[in-house]
Amino acid sequence: MCDYLYYLGDNMPNMTLAIPKELHKVMKEHAEIRWSEVARRAMWEQARKLELLEALTEKSELTEKDVKNIGGKIKIGLRKRVIDEISS
Repeated sequence: MCDYLYYLGDNMPNMTLAIPKELHKVMKEHAEIRWSEVARRAMWEQARKLELLEALTEKSELTEKDVKNIGGKIKIGLRKRVIDEISS
């Protein structure tokens, strides 16, 4: 756990994260970095990606089965392309 707590105001809920010991060691070696801000930005980035995905798929009529089928075809195509490039 992080040894430092920052007051973020009354409007922001707190979140506790468990991190590996190795990461904690690196974080302690770089105490000048506001790690909570790093985590907050990473979470916002992920949240924005989810919002974009939801907006793009909002009116889609594809079923989950359709999506998995299309995803499988894309993976096969990419795999073939990589193998072809390696073989050349």
